[in-house]
Amino acid sequence: MTRSISILGATGSVGEQTLDLIGRNREEWRVEALTANCSAQKLAQMAREFGAKLAVVGDENCLPELREALAGTDIETAGGPAALCEAAARPVDMTVAAIVGCAGLGPVMAAIERGGTVALANKEALVSAGEVMTAAVAKHGATLLPVDSEHNAIFQCLQGHRLSDVARITLTASGGPFREWTQEQLDAATPEQAVAHPNWDMGAKISVDSATMMNKGLEYIEAHHLFPVGLERLKIVVHPQSVIHSMVEYRDRSTLAQLGPSDMRVPIASCLAWPARMDTPMETLDLAEIGELSFFAPDETRFPATRLAREAIEAGGAAPATLNAANEVAVAAFLAGQIAFTRIPVMVEQTLNRYSAAAPRTLEDVLSVDSEARAHAAELLENA
Repeated sequence: MTRSISILGATGSVGEQTLDLIGRNREEWRVEALTANCSAQKLAQMAREFGAKLAVVGDENCLPELREALAGTDIETAGGPAALCEAAARPVDMTVAAIVGCAGLGPVMAAIERGGTVALANKEALVSAGEVMTAAVAKHGATLLPVDSEHNAIFQCLQGHRLSDVARITLTASGGPFREWTQEQLDAATPEQAVAHPNWDMGAKISVDSATMMNKGLEYIEAHHLFPVGLERLKIVVHPQSVIHSMVEYRDRSTLAQLGPSDMRVPIASCLAWPARMDTPMETLDLAEIGELSFFAPDETRFPATRLAREAIEAGGAAPATLNAANEVAVAAFLAGQIAFTRIPVMVEQTLNRYSAAAPRTLEDVLSVDSEARAHAAELLENA
């Protein structure tokens, strides 16, 4: 049976890999809407190739180029934040939410409020707006399927089991490219070195987050909202091979782990086929060839980001949104050559210490916290 799908953030890494899987199973999918921030030519090409009914750019300035690229077709075009939300609200069997940053919050909420199935790859939805989003999921009867490899692994390990039987959930972290670097080397790390992830092919921002370990801190916060077993039952372990993507230990001390190649098409396929399975083009996992799997405790002296994330979710309220906003400003500054690599967590902690706000109750509240936290982080940057 053909299923309908919309992909928000189609030109990004997750969007492209989702379309790759759909392209291998064309008869099973009908593409309703594809969106991008701009990338009009690329979006138009995708819309033509997959027969999308609607193509939307978040940046209205890119709409004329998109319309020109799709001239002569029956594909609808639109632009702007409101158009992204309208695309997300279209009735489909699945919405893949892969817009990066807070620009994705509105569209994610629109998809949730429709009460559909949302494959969630937007970190900000749960990091910055966790309570708001989970309340909306419960109210509208939506289904959230986690796309992040770690959360998808946990989701798979929990199938058929009760959260009340969980003793511990362990998120695995590769440790990034700097895992064995000295403090002196970290102080001198360059953007080019930070984006060279040893196992995963990711965008620049998320690669830097992996290098600082903030990515794992953000995932810790997400896991708290997705799998509410209590913060004391959430752990992080460094696993350099990135073969085990996460683990769930039950109260009988049996631990289930999900293993797979370091390719995002595996968790994406898990979401697309849920509750069944589907073929992927990856090679079979050869443990004998891998040889060994190793594990280490996180070093929060050299990589304090996981501590900052843990403290932010323990504090609750506006702290997680502040953490996320400050981190985005700091990472952008590092990539632009404005600050050193080791200044990223320092800026985040300083922003958390100097800015506080009431707990956000609505999406508008979250966006207000995000904006104000960014302003405080930017002021720190100017005074650095």
